[in-house]
Amino acid sequence: MGKRTLTRADLDALPNYVPGRSVPGAIKLASNEVPYGPLPGVVEAVAEAAANVHRYPDMGVAQLRDRLADRLGVPAERVVTGCGSVALAEHLVRATCVPGDELLYSWRSFEAYPIIAHTTGATSVRVPNTAEHGHDLHAMAAAVTDRTRMILVCNPNNPTGSSVRKAELDEFLAAVPEDVLVVLDEAYLEFVTDPGVPNGVEVYGDRPNVAVLRTLSKAWGLAGLRVGYLVAHPEVAGAVRKVVTPFSTSLPAQAAALAALDAEAEMRRRCDLVIAERDRVQIALAKVLPGVPASQANFVWLPLGERAVPFAQHCEAEGVIVRPFAGEGVRVTIGTADENDAFLHAADKFLG
Repeated sequence: MGKRTLTRADLDALPNYVPGRSVPGAIKLASNEVPYGPLPGVVEAVAEAAANVHRYPDMGVAQLRDRLADRLGVPAERVVTGCGSVALAEHLVRATCVPGDELLYSWRSFEAYPIIAHTTGATSVRVPNTAEHGHDLHAMAAAVTDRTRMILVCNPNNPTGSSVRKAELDEFLAAVPEDVLVVLDEAYLEFVTDPGVPNGVEVYGDRPNVAVLRTLSKAWGLAGLRVGYLVAHPEVAGAVRKVVTPFSTSLPAQAAALAALDAEAEMRRRCDLVIAERDRVQIALAKVLPGVPASQANFVWLPLGERAVPFAQHCEAEGVIVRPFAGEGVRVTIGTADENDAFLHAADKFLG
């Protein structure tokens, strides 16, 4: 018998999650952060909460849960908060899948999905993106088997920025068995301008087999505090609550989230700035690189294939940090106008 390792041997083949890099003095356009700082009232709320960090936070996150439920127009029992939407995605897999069950998703999509599947014992089923870098919902529906327990639909999709419209989703959901949970990951919903892209809670909230993930990390500017939430059928939400890590939404995070929600008008103003810059960047990129997909998020995708890593290295030499996916493409976050100008200048030198 061979010697056992102290940790799971199968993790050796699992890729690490790769965060966007920060380089002192360089412009960081690698992590899909909004560049305008915390929303009004957030820093003050965090400072006030810090005076009580020797106490445990409310494990049920009742005040924030009720506030979100009221804002969304759903019963509070259907809302679950957690340490970012990525943690809630993991909790959903733990609540639905046992080893051997299948977790189905488009690829490329959010890089945490295969990690979540593997570490929870689920089997990943990846369906290739379309030629336009979006979800192939027809192929995803055809890939469903009697072992499929959960399907992740990232809308808009990270890292390609592409989106699925209502008519496509309607057809897809009609084809998915009722005992398969479809999770709409809407981390970038606040940046959507296409009226054909549905709000999952409003359009599909009455479906027992649909859950919606949201985050306050992006548009709401709380990436450093990790607050996410899901909206699901009471049965699903109740199961997730059982597997959520206790006290994982910290006291400062809860206070910051409530303060951020009070500043919704300013959040919307900042998102509008990002959207205007996104459109400007896409128009400029289209002049030097064909095939850039239309983004509905706060980033753009450059389908550079084998040139992805050299392009990122070139940008870094120009003082701009972007996020390459080797052999596939580069994701570039929309920053301030000056930051975007610096990126476009670097991109033009490489591509022009």
